[in-house]
Amino acid sequence: MQPLLADENDGSRVTSGENGADKVVILARGLGTRMRKEDASAHLDATQHAAAESGVKGMIPIGRPFLDFVLTAIADAGFQHVCIVIGPEHDKVRRYYTEDSPPSRLSVTFAVQEKPLGTANAVLAAESFADGDSFVVLNSDNYYPTEALARLRKITPPGLIGFARSALVESGNVASDRVERFGALEFDDNGMLESITPRKHASTESRGEVYASMNCWLFDWRIFDVCRTVPVSSRGEFELTGAVQMAVDSLGMKFTVVPMNAAVLDLSTRADIASVKERLAATEVSY
Repeated sequence: MQPLLADENDGSRVTSGENGADKVVILARGLGTRMRKEDASAHLDATQHAAAESGVKGMIPIGRPFLDFVLTAIADAGFQHVCIVIGPEHDKVRRYYTEDSPPSRLSVTFAVQEKPLGTANAVLAAESFADGDSFVVLNSDNYYPTEALARLRKITPPGLIGFARSALVESGNVASDRVERFGALEFDDNGMLESITPRKHASTESRGEVYASMNCWLFDWRIFDVCRTVPVSSRGEFELTGAVQMAVDSLGMKFTVVPMNAAVLDLSTRADIASVKERLAATEVSY
């Protein structure tokens, strides 16, 4: 896909093109701290326990590695090219998708984030993969509905899907006491993002629903410059949500929020494994 050139000052150098974005970056470098934590209530088999100990959540076996289902949804949504951001120690992930179970519907490549410095730094690792094109960024431990991914790839970047918190609880596997971990989106009447906050704001409450960010983003080339300059967060990381907020506040970037009443399956902890496996049991894998 060739970039669409325009005035360098208006941020429109790249669009998703006539057929939409066709690149996805999957963030799989995290340390998996929550997944590594022992949980006596989670009954794991030996292979699940070993995968949980490694912290590589995308490779948790639920019949197939969880990432197989994520890639299937990506292919079903019409994307063609995927870059999985991994650590230098994650040869198992690379070997699985290049030797053990190579894709037939997707082109899968890898980028290495040398140190786990946060999600904004992880996105920077995929800059050469993006090569000036628009691209979607997803978590490796979330299963996003195909409909959401298909809608995201068709909008003009940048943007994101806002998932209704009620649907995450009622139709997904996110417990009500965990849902506020996913930042609430504040957006104006034109659907443009204003802020991401862990708390409800008046305008989101007045709409009768709170929409959450589940790191389901569509970016253009400008996000790389922001990720290079975003300050370290209070958690000591270069965070993608911080980069987006900085882009909105300091650079005036307009992010379109696409609200959806759809469930996302979250595989953050050992307690999530059984419910995710049950919900994906009938899903055919084909990537």
